[in-house]
Amino acid sequence: MDAVFSLAPVDVPRVETPHRRIVTPIPAPGTAEIMARIGRVESSSALSQLPVIWDRAEGYNIFDPWGNIWIDFTSTIFVTNCGHAHPHLIEAIRVQSEKLLHSYCYPTEIRVRYLEKLIATTPTNLTKASLFSTGTEASERAIKLMRLYGRTLDPVRKIIVGWDGNFHGKTMGAQMAGGLHDQKAWIGYQDPNMVHLPFPYPWVVEKSNMSGAEIFNHHMDGLAEKGVDTDLIAGFIVETYQGWGGIFYPRDYVAAMREWATKRGALLAFDEMQAGFGRTGRLFGYQHYGIDADLVICGKGVSGSVPLSVVLGRGDLIDLDPAYTSTHGGHPIACAAGLANLEILEAENLVEESRRKGELTRERIHRWKARFPKRIGRILGDGLLWGVFITKEGAADDLDIAFCDSIIGRALQKGVFSIKTGRGTLKLGPPLTIPDEALLEGLDVIEESIAELVAEG
Repeated sequence: MDAVFSLAPVDVPRVETPHRRIVTPIPAPGTAEIMARIGRVESSSALSQLPVIWDRAEGYNIFDPWGNIWIDFTSTIFVTNCGHAHPHLIEAIRVQSEKLLHSYCYPTEIRVRYLEKLIATTPTNLTKASLFSTGTEASERAIKLMRLYGRTLDPVRKIIVGWDGNFHGKTMGAQMAGGLHDQKAWIGYQDPNMVHLPFPYPWVVEKSNMSGAEIFNHHMDGLAEKGVDTDLIAGFIVETYQGWGGIFYPRDYVAAMREWATKRGALLAFDEMQAGFGRTGRLFGYQHYGIDADLVICGKGVSGSVPLSVVLGRGDLIDLDPAYTSTHGGHPIACAAGLANLEILEAENLVEESRRKGELTRERIHRWKARFPKRIGRILGDGLLWGVFITKEGAADDLDIAFCDSIIGRALQKGVFSIKTGRGTLKLGPPLTIPDEALLEGLDVIEESIAELVAEG
């Protein structure tokens, strides 16, 4: 564990505002004991996260058992877009739990009510869906559908194209399709029909003197030069943005991809795990690119709380594998939560709220950049998803992971809970329901933390 997240309690100033409270040393006494107990019985990433014991969460706040309250800038990694424990969501789960707890893939009314609302809410070319319980399961399903579709055109058409640095899950197929190559050694081999393009990072695009469209076509030429038969590409699996830094593709890069795929009968599947359901100021993040998706892979914010994932697509694509079932896919409580989540997004206009609050955030964090030009490099994102690049002093693109973690640790002591990316970026993603005052207060706390650490040298 990083030193900044030591489990030894440190005396910190008391905090008491309408939005946050710190009344103990941080980490709170008792935290180390619970984390040690976890470590004895589980191999868990919980031990590398910020040392807070989550006792309960409501709206935009996290509560520990000892009276501390944090403003949540994580939405538990973009799951609780409609806020923690929203009353409408809780009531929907309660009603369903008293009626039916499990139904496998057998028909239920709550299943069809949810699916009908989901299809009515999403873009019109998405006419059917399949229901699962985890994001990686949905990624695997989309990969299978793309290959099944490819086989309808040519029995050997099964190449899936992904991107270096993208992430689609931790099961075998999802990990092979993803681009975190150093995490694949356990597999023992790489499917030769899973290929990858370089990600068009902003700093790469800037140095290339090429448009996004030219870069895409250059990348595809590079595949062919490596011996990949591009006529056998069944589809592209696209993480809408890279989560660690809010890094989107150039818009014209994706437009060129869509054009290439349409001309050659390949599919575009967008992985919307961290982008969907209002997070970026649009219902789906891929809509910023101005194109249609053939398949959309959803999870996290799809339910606002409980395990649920979805693959959306054209009916002819989803119907390629109608017998595909999942033990907990379409779980009645998950469907009730998913339906309630959509109702909250609509009733509270949360997609527009994400866009509006995103502009408030944009203005505030660009103020940070003006104030700390030697420590803040790029600022990327949209809606209520932002990546603030923390750099080594005066180094434009050389990220300072230790200093970034220090900012997160200092903000934690002041009552703001953030995502630890381990990459040198501040990743900001509060619930879409957060009040303006709490949003701005949380941003001010982070700015104050940066200022203190800069002053301390």
